[in-house]
Amino acid sequence: MKLFKLCFPFVFFIVFSQQSLLAQEKSIDDIMPVRGFCISAPTPDYFDQFLKFVEEDLVPRKVNTLLLLVGYRYEFEKHPELRDTLALTKKQVKKLVKLCKENNIKLIPQLQILGHQSSMTKANMLLTVYPEFDETPDVKLLKERQWPNEQELYAKSFCPLHPGVHKVVYDCVDELIEVFEADAFHAGMDEVFYLGEDQCPRCSGRDKAELFAGEVNKLYCHLSNQGKELWIWGDRLIDGKTTGLGMWQASMNNTARAIDLIPKEVVICDWHYKIAVPSSVLFAMKGFNVITCPYQTSEVALTQLHHFLSFRENSPEIMANRFQGMMQTIWGGADDFLEVFYNNKEEAPRRKGSSECFRNLFDEIKKLD
Repeated sequence: MKLFKLCFPFVFFIVFSQQSLLAQEKSIDDIMPVRGFCISAPTPDYFDQFLKFVEEDLVPRKVNTLLLLVGYRYEFEKHPELRDTLALTKKQVKKLVKLCKENNIKLIPQLQILGHQSSMTKANMLLTVYPEFDETPDVKLLKERQWPNEQELYAKSFCPLHPGVHKVVYDCVDELIEVFEADAFHAGMDEVFYLGEDQCPRCSGRDKAELFAGEVNKLYCHLSNQGKELWIWGDRLIDGKTTGLGMWQASMNNTARAIDLIPKEVVICDWHYKIAVPSSVLFAMKGFNVITCPYQTSEVALTQLHHFLSFRENSPEIMANRFQGMMQTIWGGADDFLEVFYNNKEEAPRRKGSSECFRNLFDEIKKLD
């Protein structure tokens, strides 16, 4: 009996909070405005299967936002020299646009801005065609993937102060927005490790936070003039040392101060994959709309869902509304994910975790309706 008396207030609080939330909110759109799914663009061979996945698996699970990591895998007309192999055609993209519109799914393309212009072993199309845009031309690509390495090379960046880079990149951004008929664009901007490097004649000695913020602000102005939203990943805006999150989930190269130098209208996608770090509170308290992004661990994703509901329930209305929702992220290729999701392919255990996490998370999200 004593144990029941001790536990009862806690149990009552959980039940009351859930009932209170559902009583105040009228629909799943009120409770969780953004229910997102993020994945790489499929190859042409898997495109029809991807359409099936959208219609038969995303729609029934109440997904209303699809972030497609396109990069240079589209048949650009303004810059055909930048077309990557296995690029989607305009006709294919329009099929996806039509399907998403019919099912009230917000479709957002992504092209990486600033960072992620290479892997450890291969430059992406921008630096392959325009090597003069490279922030660190003296850093040579590796023959094989190895981390750590002497050059601390994970991914190259383009130089944000090169006089020719934005004309080329923004042509591609504008073309993606047009063909996807999008009202938002995702610029990536995660894991930017090379910025303001000594070897760069333009960036050397400059404040890295100001360089990062300058790139965000320039793109924000370009998009807002067209009435479009800017979305970015949030890791470079978190202090990796103070939080203990380190160089991957947060910044160890002094870009975190940029959080106070960019417009509050930028939408922040806050990703944490191994533990449910409650950093979305930081962004919401700074005035940003924020979306929590899990990956491949169901327990972490469900904890993040609990946090999200709690933050919306226990915050003043003006801040509660900034917790916009959740977006499942899939890394490593859409084709592999579809093989695991439909055919239980065993050669990709990491994709299997993503597939299970997607099912488990959105099964819970559906219950909110």
